[in-house]
Formats: sequence, structure tokens, C-alpha cells
Amino acid sequence: MEEIRLNKYLSEMGLCSRREADRLIESGKVMVDGAPAVMGMKIREGQAVVLNGKPVAGTFGPKPVLLAVNKPKGVVCTTSDKDRALNIVEMVGYPERVYPVGRLDKDSEGLIFLTNQGDLVNRIMRGANGHEKEYVVQVNKPVTEEFVKTMETGIWLKELNVTTKPCRITVTGKQEFHIILTQGLNRQIRRMCDTCGYSVRSLVRIRIMNVHLGNLKTGTFRKVTRREYETLTEMLENGRNFNS
Repeated sequence: MEEIRLNKYLSEMGLCSRREADRLIESGKVMVDGAPAVMGMKIREGQAVVLNGKPVAGTFGPKPVLLAVNKPKGVVCTTSDKDRALNIVEMVGYPERVYPVGRLDKDSEGLIFLTNQGDLVNRIMRGANGHEKEYVVQVNKPVTEEFVKTMETGIWLKELNVTTKPCRITVTGKQEFHIILTQGLNRQIRRMCDTCGYSVRSLVRIRIMNVHLGNLKTGTFRKVTRREYETLTEMLENGRNFNS
């Protein structure tokens, strides 16, 4: 009968990294079949695992899925039919049920996650954690020092009744810049640019935390690598960001 290390199982279920799993096991917060787990132990199908007093559902059930997708323009990230446009889940056509982590608006492109892990979605989306997302933006006129300073400092968005958090901008062309945000307001970059008198011509997300878009072709997807996944879960636990 197949066995798997307990720390690996907890990591693959999207609950923590292997390192954190070892700490939880060592501190007595993991039970297997009613008994405290021990370091290095393996589990097999049918055993009951409890973490922090809550059963870990799906022992040896469907494995967690985390996909990196390069969303094209014109595809929406909601699964409702309100927009009548192709949605990201339909486009990917993954054989298991997955759903997007956050969203990119219909006119934007680039990296978005699809997953079957509700807990992972909640941890990534929790705005207070300040997880970085990086975008390449092209605008309709030259990027000035004043524009960069205004954007980086924070902008009052009247329609959302909020001031944006400080961000980082790197100018990469006459009418192009990279921007790193730690919040995800509705159409935030477009609203910020509009407030400054600029119009966005192209917007592509190229990074979420430690996962980069890289050379992934538009309209395609890949599985997040084990190394990326373990780093991601460690960052979520420790409240860290990835500095590119």
C-alpha cells in the first residue's frame, strides 16, 4: 500500500510548507489516527489526519492543483455568464474543477492562478498580507518623473473611496513602466493612471509573489513547480514578499 511522508502530504494539501509541517508535528499540533504524529513518519490511505484540531479532508484524495495561466485579452475571470465572454476556466479546460485566484480585467493580460484549494485562495487574496504583484504597463504619452512620484506615493480614487498604498515603479521605456502593487483594487492601475491624466494602452501581469510569467505563451498554462509551490507557501506563512 502506498505511503507518503506526513510533512509532504500536508504540503501537497496546500496547508503549509514541509518545513512548517515539521514544526507543527514537533509541537504536537498534528494527530494521526488519534495519536500525536512523530517526525519523519509516513501515512497511508485511510488514516485520519488532524491539524490544529481540524480534520484534514481528502487523505490521498485529489491532489491540490495550482496552475499558472497566461490570460489573453478578451477573457474574463468570473465564472458567471453575465459578460457573455469566454471565461478563464473554460479557456483552460482543465480536467479537474479549478477556479481563479483573484482576477484580471477583460482588457488586461498575463499571469493568473487557477487552483482547487480554497485555503490557498484566501491566504493569497488577504490584502493585509501585502503580497506583491508586478505588471508591465504601456500608456498613451511619455512617463514623467512627476507621474512616477505621484503614482508611487499613493492616489486618492474617488470612485472607490480609498487612497492606494505606496507602490514601486521602474520606467522601462518612453511610454512604458513596471509597477509592483501590494493590493488588488478593482481596475486599480487603470484608475490610478486615469487620475493622473494617462490612459493605459496595454497591461500585462508578469509576476505574482515568487511565480513569474516567463516565456509562457498567451492562452496557455503550466503547473506551478514544486519549488515555486513550497516557496509560495513559506512566504504566505511568514508574510514575506519576493524581491525581483
